[in-house]
Amino acid sequence: MYFSFTPKFIQQLMPQLIWRLPNSGKTIFLTFDDGPIPEVTPWVLDQLEKYKAKASFFCVGENIERNPDIYQMILNSSHTVCNHTHNHLSGWSTCTKDYIDNVDKASQFISSSFFRPPYGRLTPAKFKALKEKYQIVMWDVLSGDFDPYISPEDCLNNVIRNAQSGSIIVFHDSIKSQKNLEYTLPRMLEYFSALNYNFENLEFALSGKLSTVIE
Repeated sequence: MYFSFTPKFIQQLMPQLIWRLPNSGKTIFLTFDDGPIPEVTPWVLDQLEKYKAKASFFCVGENIERNPDIYQMILNSSHTVCNHTHNHLSGWSTCTKDYIDNVDKASQFISSSFFRPPYGRLTPAKFKALKEKYQIVMWDVLSGDFDPYISPEDCLNNVIRNAQSGSIIVFHDSIKSQKNLEYTLPRMLEYFSALNYNFENLEFALSGKLSTVIE
């Protein structure tokens, strides 16, 4: 089970995490987890370029090792790269030391102060250890592109129904998500662009150009 929109009470229970980035303009923050991979990531970059959209890629270290050229494509396109562990570990089933070591291993490839735990799973001990080095970024809109039981149309509706100015939206540049992603991403870019929304990366938001006070 997952929420396509993170309830306010969850956001308020854990205000130290970044759930959304409210601001005065019409700006949405697209994030892509689990890449980079050759089957999906270059296509994502092409779609973003069509709309001059910037995004943040939460990369898995071992995928960077396998696909350094695609990782470089992300960097060359001026998107933000962020840490998503080296081996996509669950924060609930991995001991704290091994988990932190895995994050540190990924940091050898990813120079970033932004971290997102795979599956959104993090224990208090891991949060305490990570918060000294990283801004931990969650989301308020989960597209559900990874879910084989929802249709591409439902995936698109998850985004359009829930996204608003300041939303952090999660997609995945992964094989599992490819079908829903390829339907949803171009259509949501077209939809929100027609409403005069901008798409920015996390570095833009947290550089002082936008307010970062969490609601």
